[in-house]
Amino acid sequence: MAAASNLVLRLATAAIGVPIILALLYPAPHWAFFALTLPASMVCAWEFFEMTHAGDRVAQVVGVLLSAVVALTFFFGSDVRTFVTVLVLVPLVGPLLTLARLGDMQTAALRAVAASFGPLYVGIPLTLLALLRKNYGSDGSGYILIALGLAWISDTGGYFAGKRFGKHKLYEAVSPKKTVEGAIGGLVAATLWTIVGHFTFAKALPLADGIALAILGTTLGQMGDLVESLFKRSTGVKDSGNILPGHGGILDRVDAVLVTGSVVYLYVLWVR
Repeated sequence: MAAASNLVLRLATAAIGVPIILALLYPAPHWAFFALTLPASMVCAWEFFEMTHAGDRVAQVVGVLLSAVVALTFFFGSDVRTFVTVLVLVPLVGPLLTLARLGDMQTAALRAVAASFGPLYVGIPLTLLALLRKNYGSDGSGYILIALGLAWISDTGGYFAGKRFGKHKLYEAVSPKKTVEGAIGGLVAATLWTIVGHFTFAKALPLADGIALAILGTTLGQMGDLVESLFKRSTGVKDSGNILPGHGGILDRVDAVLVTGSVVYLYVLWVR
Protein backbone atom coordinates (compact mmCIF):
# COMPACT_ATOMS: atom_id res chain seq x y z
CA MET A 1 0.00 0.00 0.00
CA ALA A 2 2.82 2.42 0.91
CA ALA A 3 4.62 1.69 -2.38
CA ALA A 4 1.42 2.31 -4.36
CA SER A 5 0.82 5.58 -2.51
CA ASN A 6 4.40 6.68 -3.17
CA LEU A 7 4.01 5.89 -6.88
CA VAL A 8 0.84 8.00 -7.05
CA LEU A 9 2.70 10.91 -5.44
CA ARG A 10 5.56 10.50 -7.91
CA LEU A 11 3.18 10.53 -10.88
CA ALA A 12 1.32 13.57 -9.55
CA THR A 13 4.58 15.45 -9.06
CA ALA A 14 5.71 14.52 -12.58
CA ALA A 15 2.35 15.63 -14.03
CA ILE A 16 3.01 19.10 -12.62
CA GLY A 17 6.74 19.29 -13.26
CA VAL A 18 6.99 17.96 -16.83
CA PRO A 19 4.75 20.63 -18.47
CA ILE A 20 6.71 23.35 -16.66
CA ILE A 21 10.03 21.98 -17.92
CA LEU A 22 8.71 21.68 -21.48
CA ALA A 23 7.38 25.24 -21.38
CA LEU A 24 10.76 26.53 -20.23
CA LEU A 25 12.61 24.52 -22.89
CA TYR A 26 10.63 25.61 -25.92
CA PRO A 27 8.33 28.68 -25.89
CA ALA A 28 10.29 30.52 -23.18
CA PRO A 29 13.57 32.44 -23.78
CA HIS A 30 16.83 30.62 -23.07
CA TRP A 31 17.42 32.34 -19.74
CA ALA A 32 14.10 31.03 -18.37
CA PHE A 33 15.48 27.50 -18.04
CA PHE A 34 18.44 28.86 -16.09
CA ALA A 35 15.90 30.59 -13.85
CA LEU A 36 14.80 27.06 -12.97
CA THR A 37 18.21 25.40 -12.68
CA LEU A 38 19.79 28.14 -10.53
CA PRO A 39 17.37 27.84 -7.57
CA ALA A 40 17.35 24.05 -8.05
CA SER A 41 21.14 24.06 -7.68
CA MET A 42 20.89 26.21 -4.58
CA VAL A 43 18.33 23.89 -2.98
CA CYS A 44 20.57 20.92 -3.85
CA ALA A 45 23.44 22.73 -2.17
CA TRP A 46 21.37 23.35 0.93
CA GLU A 47 20.39 19.68 1.10
CA PHE A 48 23.98 18.58 0.50
CA PHE A 49 25.43 20.82 3.21
CA GLU A 50 22.69 19.89 5.65
CA MET A 51 24.03 16.34 5.32
CA THR A 52 27.73 17.16 5.53
CA HIS A 53 27.51 20.15 7.91
CA ALA A 54 24.53 19.26 10.08
CA GLY A 55 23.66 22.04 12.51
CA ASP A 56 26.24 24.49 11.11
CA ARG A 57 24.06 27.16 9.50
CA VAL A 58 26.98 29.43 8.66
CA ALA A 59 28.76 26.70 6.66
CA GLN A 60 25.49 25.73 4.98
CA VAL A 61 24.78 29.30 3.89
CA VAL A 62 28.34 29.77 2.65
CA GLY A 63 28.06 26.52 0.68
CA VAL A 64 24.80 27.63 -0.95
CA LEU A 65 26.21 31.04 -1.86
CA LEU A 66 29.36 29.50 -3.35
CA SER A 67 27.20 27.11 -5.38
CA ALA A 68 25.25 30.09 -6.72
CA VAL A 69 28.49 31.88 -7.61
CA VAL A 70 29.71 28.81 -9.51
CA ALA A 71 26.41 28.48 -11.40
CA LEU A 72 26.25 32.18 -12.29
CA THR A 73 29.88 32.16 -13.43
CA PHE A 74 29.36 29.21 -15.74
CA PHE A 75 26.18 30.62 -17.27
CA PHE A 76 27.18 34.26 -17.71
CA GLY A 77 30.99 34.09 -17.74
CA SER A 78 32.86 34.56 -21.00
CA ASP A 79 36.44 35.19 -19.88
CA VAL A 80 38.56 32.11 -19.18
CA ARG A 81 40.24 34.00 -16.33
CA THR A 82 36.91 34.19 -14.54
CA PHE A 83 36.41 30.44 -14.78
CA VAL A 84 39.95 29.69 -13.61
CA THR A 85 39.59 32.09 -10.68
CA VAL A 86 36.35 30.47 -9.51
CA LEU A 87 37.65 26.93 -9.99
CA VAL A 88 40.79 27.77 -7.99
CA LEU A 89 39.28 29.84 -5.18
CA VAL A 90 36.08 27.90 -4.43
CA PRO A 91 37.87 24.64 -3.47
CA LEU A 92 40.18 26.64 -1.17
CA VAL A 93 37.24 27.91 0.85
CA GLY A 94 36.50 24.46 2.27
CA PRO A 95 39.69 23.99 4.29
CA LEU A 96 39.77 27.67 5.32
CA LEU A 97 36.15 27.59 6.45
CA THR A 98 36.83 24.42 8.42
CA LEU A 99 39.78 26.05 10.17
CA ALA A 100 37.54 28.96 11.12
CA ARG A 101 34.75 26.66 12.32
CA LEU A 102 36.66 23.63 13.52
CA GLY A 103 33.98 21.81 15.51
CA ASP A 104 34.42 18.06 15.89
CA MET A 105 37.98 17.12 14.92
CA GLN A 106 36.83 13.63 13.87
CA THR A 107 34.72 15.09 11.04
CA ALA A 108 36.91 18.07 10.17
CA ALA A 109 38.53 16.48 7.11
CA LEU A 110 35.15 15.31 5.77
CA ARG A 111 33.67 18.77 6.20
CA ALA A 112 36.67 20.46 4.59
CA VAL A 113 36.54 18.23 1.52
CA ALA A 114 32.74 18.47 1.28
CA ALA A 115 32.86 22.26 1.44
CA SER A 116 35.40 22.28 -1.40
CA PHE A 117 33.65 19.70 -3.54
CA GLY A 118 29.99 20.52 -2.89
CA PRO A 119 29.63 23.86 -4.74
CA LEU A 120 31.18 22.34 -7.88
CA TYR A 121 29.20 19.11 -7.56
CA VAL A 122 25.82 20.84 -7.42
CA GLY A 123 26.62 24.17 -9.07
CA ILE A 124 28.03 23.10 -12.42
CA PRO A 125 26.02 20.16 -13.88
CA LEU A 126 22.53 21.71 -13.89
CA THR A 127 24.03 24.90 -15.29
CA LEU A 128 25.51 22.88 -18.14
CA LEU A 129 21.97 21.89 -19.08
CA ALA A 130 20.99 25.57 -19.14
CA LEU A 131 24.02 26.24 -21.36
CA LEU A 132 22.76 23.66 -23.85
CA ARG A 133 19.54 25.67 -24.13
CA LYS A 134 21.45 28.95 -24.33
CA ASN A 135 24.07 27.92 -26.90
CA TYR A 136 22.22 25.41 -29.10
CA GLY A 137 18.64 26.65 -29.23
CA SER A 138 15.95 24.06 -29.98
CA ASP A 139 18.61 21.40 -30.60
CA GLY A 140 19.85 22.16 -27.10
CA SER A 141 16.34 21.60 -25.74
CA GLY A 142 16.36 18.18 -27.37
CA TYR A 143 19.70 17.35 -25.81
CA ILE A 144 18.37 18.42 -22.41
CA LEU A 145 15.39 16.08 -22.76
CA ILE A 146 17.79 13.28 -23.68
CA ALA A 147 19.85 13.98 -20.55
CA LEU A 148 16.78 14.14 -18.31
CA GLY A 149 15.45 10.92 -19.82
CA LEU A 150 18.73 9.09 -19.29
CA ALA A 151 18.20 9.77 -15.59
CA TRP A 152 14.44 9.77 -15.07
CA ILE A 153 13.22 7.34 -17.72
CA SER A 154 16.01 5.02 -16.65
CA ASP A 155 14.93 5.39 -13.02
CA THR A 156 11.32 4.57 -13.93
CA GLY A 157 12.33 1.56 -16.04
CA GLY A 158 14.63 0.40 -13.26
CA TYR A 159 11.86 0.73 -10.68
CA PHE A 160 9.43 -1.48 -12.56
CA ALA A 161 12.06 -3.96 -13.76
CA GLY A 162 13.47 -4.26 -10.26
CA LYS A 163 10.02 -4.69 -8.74
CA ARG A 164 9.11 -7.43 -11.23
CA PHE A 165 12.40 -9.25 -11.79
CA GLY A 166 14.82 -8.00 -9.14
CA LYS A 167 16.72 -10.76 -7.35
CA HIS A 168 20.39 -9.84 -7.35
CA LYS A 169 21.55 -6.85 -5.32
CA LEU A 170 23.45 -4.21 -7.26
CA TYR A 171 25.37 -2.61 -4.36
CA GLU A 172 23.67 -3.58 -1.13
CA ALA A 173 26.05 -1.74 1.19
CA VAL A 174 25.13 1.57 -0.43
CA SER A 175 21.58 1.05 -1.74
CA PRO A 176 19.89 -2.13 -0.45
CA LYS A 177 16.84 -1.90 -2.74
CA LYS A 178 18.64 -1.55 -6.07
CA THR A 179 19.10 -4.70 -8.14
CA VAL A 180 21.09 -5.77 -11.17
CA GLU A 181 17.84 -6.54 -12.98
CA GLY A 182 16.57 -3.05 -12.20
CA ALA A 183 19.77 -1.52 -13.55
CA ILE A 184 19.40 -3.50 -16.79
CA GLY A 185 15.75 -2.45 -17.05
CA GLY A 186 16.79 1.17 -16.63
CA LEU A 187 19.40 0.81 -19.36
CA VAL A 188 16.84 -0.67 -21.76
CA ALA A 189 14.34 2.10 -21.00
CA ALA A 190 16.96 4.80 -21.53
CA THR A 191 18.05 3.26 -24.84
CA LEU A 192 14.45 3.26 -26.05
CA TRP A 193 14.20 6.89 -24.94
CA THR A 194 17.16 7.94 -27.10
CA ILE A 195 15.79 6.01 -30.09
CA VAL A 196 12.45 7.80 -29.74
CA GLY A 197 14.31 11.07 -29.26
CA HIS A 198 16.31 10.58 -32.47
CA PHE A 199 13.10 10.36 -34.51
CA THR A 200 11.17 13.09 -32.69
CA PHE A 201 12.50 15.78 -30.34
CA ALA A 202 16.28 15.26 -30.75
CA LYS A 203 16.77 14.79 -34.49
CA ALA A 204 20.20 16.41 -34.26
CA LEU A 205 21.38 13.37 -32.30
CA PRO A 206 22.54 10.53 -34.60
CA LEU A 207 20.98 7.19 -33.73
CA ALA A 208 24.28 5.40 -33.09
CA ASP A 209 25.47 8.27 -30.90
CA GLY A 210 22.18 8.21 -29.00
CA ILE A 211 22.50 4.51 -28.23
CA ALA A 212 26.10 4.99 -27.13
CA LEU A 213 25.05 7.91 -24.93
CA ALA A 214 22.28 5.78 -23.44
CA ILE A 215 24.72 3.05 -22.48
CA LEU A 216 27.43 5.34 -21.12
CA GLY A 217 25.21 8.06 -19.67
CA THR A 218 22.76 5.71 -17.97
CA THR A 219 25.52 3.57 -16.49
CA LEU A 220 27.28 6.62 -15.08
CA GLY A 221 23.95 8.14 -14.06
CA GLN A 222 23.12 5.06 -11.99
CA MET A 223 26.52 5.43 -10.36
CA GLY A 224 25.62 9.06 -9.62
CA ASP A 225 22.49 7.79 -7.90
CA LEU A 226 24.62 5.41 -5.84
CA VAL A 227 27.02 8.22 -4.94
CA GLU A 228 24.18 10.25 -3.45
CA SER A 229 22.96 7.16 -1.60
CA LEU A 230 26.48 6.83 -0.21
CA PHE A 231 26.33 10.44 1.03
CA LYS A 232 22.99 9.81 2.72
CA ARG A 233 23.91 6.51 4.36
CA SER A 234 27.25 7.81 5.58
CA THR A 235 25.56 10.81 7.21
CA GLY A 236 22.53 8.90 8.53
CA VAL A 237 19.95 10.59 6.29
CA LYS A 238 17.05 8.79 4.56
CA ASP A 239 16.20 11.53 2.03
CA SER A 240 18.11 14.68 1.18
CA GLY A 241 14.89 16.65 1.77
CA ASN A 242 11.11 16.51 1.48
CA ILE A 243 10.35 19.30 -0.96
CA LEU A 244 9.00 16.96 -3.67
CA PRO A 245 6.13 14.65 -2.61
CA GLY A 246 7.06 11.04 -3.31
CA HIS A 247 10.56 11.99 -4.43
CA GLY A 248 12.29 13.31 -1.32
CA GLY A 249 14.56 16.30 -1.91
CA ILE A 250 15.68 18.01 -5.09
CA LEU A 251 19.06 16.32 -4.80
CA ASP A 252 17.32 12.94 -4.58
CA ARG A 253 15.61 13.71 -7.88
CA VAL A 254 18.60 15.10 -9.79
CA ASP A 255 21.44 12.94 -8.43
CA ALA A 256 21.61 11.02 -11.71
CA VAL A 257 20.88 14.16 -13.78
CA LEU A 258 24.05 15.75 -12.39
CA VAL A 259 25.94 13.00 -14.20
CA THR A 260 23.82 12.46 -17.33
CA GLY A 261 23.61 16.21 -17.94
CA SER A 262 27.40 16.49 -17.73
CA VAL A 263 27.88 13.52 -20.07
CA VAL A 264 25.48 14.91 -22.68
CA TYR A 265 27.01 18.38 -22.46
CA LEU A 266 30.53 17.02 -22.96
CA TYR A 267 29.29 14.95 -25.90
CA VAL A 268 27.82 18.04 -27.56
CA LEU A 269 30.91 20.11 -26.75
CA TRP A 270 33.44 17.62 -28.14
CA VAL A 271 31.56 15.56 -30.72
CA ARG A 272 28.77 17.65 -32.18
